[in-house]
Amino acid sequence: MGIKSTQQQVDEWIQNHGVRYFNELTNMAQLTEEVGEVARIIARRYGEQSEKESDKNKDLGEELADVLFVVLCLANQTGVDLQAAFDKKLDLKTKRDHDRHHNNQKLK
Repeated sequence: MGIKSTQQQVDEWIQNHGVRYFNELTNMAQLTEEVGEVARIIARRYGEQSEKESDKNKDLGEELADVLFVVLCLANQTGVDLQAAFDKKLDLKTKRDHDRHHNNQKLK
């Protein structure tokens, strides 16, 4: 499934189940909250902090999906074609970063 069809799927879900989009500021706050939940799992599961018992059953994939859902909502409500934006960004990064990363001694 491509990003464009996923944006459409989110839009259909909002129309059928969500009543309407939250406003952009609310969704930005939601995005921040969801990214914080991802950060908590990463910091405790893969970082140096110990994982609390209450966090051990948290699903990283589910939390990442929450982040993606809110990003898609923001793209939809602001008229961003995320597939086109992603393709453009990947092309830019490919041209800009290929040699830089291959020549980075820290990555060898």
